[in-house]
Amino acid sequence: MHNIQPISSDLIYVGASDRRLALFENIYPIPRGISYNSYVMLDEKTALLDTADASVAEQFFENVAATLAGRTLDYLIINHMEPDHAALIASLLLRYPSATVVTTAKAAQMMEQFFGNKPAQLQLVKEGDTLSLGRHTLVFTMAPMVHWPEVMMTYDATDKTLFSADAFGTFGALSGNLYADEVNFEQEWLDDARRYFINIVGKYGLQVQNVLKKAATLDIRMICPLHGPVWRDNLTFFIGKHDIWSRYEPEDKGVVVIYASIYGHTEAAAMRLATLLGQRGVKDIKAYDASHTHVSTLVSECFRASHIVLASATYNNGLFTPMENLLADLKAHCWQQRTVALIENGSWAPQAAKLMRTELEQMKDITILGETTSIKSAATPEHEAQLNILADEIAKSL
Repeated sequence: MHNIQPISSDLIYVGASDRRLALFENIYPIPRGISYNSYVMLDEKTALLDTADASVAEQFFENVAATLAGRTLDYLIINHMEPDHAALIASLLLRYPSATVVTTAKAAQMMEQFFGNKPAQLQLVKEGDTLSLGRHTLVFTMAPMVHWPEVMMTYDATDKTLFSADAFGTFGALSGNLYADEVNFEQEWLDDARRYFINIVGKYGLQVQNVLKKAATLDIRMICPLHGPVWRDNLTFFIGKHDIWSRYEPEDKGVVVIYASIYGHTEAAAMRLATLLGQRGVKDIKAYDASHTHVSTLVSECFRASHIVLASATYNNGLFTPMENLLADLKAHCWQQRTVALIENGSWAPQAAKLMRTELEQMKDITILGETTSIKSAATPEHEAQLNILADEIAKSL
């Protein structure tokens, strides 16, 4: 059965959601699923904007056929060649062989890499090129490295709609409500939107800033991303979040405590510090066990908050691997402009703080606050005094 949703009289949502997939890109947990968004524009000429993942192929093709209702497909516009949006290009062109594929030169090269040949009807576009469908005029704007090099966005100059590729997307399957203003976005979707952006696009802050500058020159009344809800209201809120994230600035003034503990003694010290911070009036402290919380969540939280406490055991004269992995991911995503406090543990040769400091010093504008609390095996009353001093310094810096 087809499952389509009109956005306007001539723009139809034909995407589908997947709640069976456990790991997006085989790495990021998605307990709420994921949507693969695709759109058909019905005008004197018809256009399909992007395909979908192979996992939703049956639903996708039913949706496209129901929307076209016997009409031919004139154009297939490919904004992004990642397989979760482009896997069905070859199958679609078998069904609609007369369709002209409209995309960038780099994307056309990738089609040959993925499918063995380029489409028979291919129209390459560059920055500022236009395509008239009749009433609608589409304008193409390049968005390289947001987050692949071939990416473009399509702007409908008639209805002021931006088809934004992977930009402005989020994890999470759609549940009947297509629009962000129909769901409790800040409470139920924002964490997934942040985790999606930071882990997938976060490394490319400069490129995102360039795209945001382009977007600022357009009259945008609706954003249609390739994942997550469509934005038709309060666009400045979501665009503003992307501006903050891509500048690497803290979103919230607050404290996140992340510990990598083997037998619980490092955890005890970290949680004692968290309690002391709470007693000093610090609100909404978040604490995470790095061994049990997926690193994509930890990275997202480190981007969200201004102050981070990293507590790690020493392991084989190195960092306990969950902390080692977190720091590697933070560095890979260009994490910067944060204040960090350190706690280490080691029964015979504590090394964790020195190793954490070495990694942090390779990152930009990281302030390491106060003295390291260094524990041998288990915390003592002496460490209580050190943790109180550290809590004072963190609270003061907030």
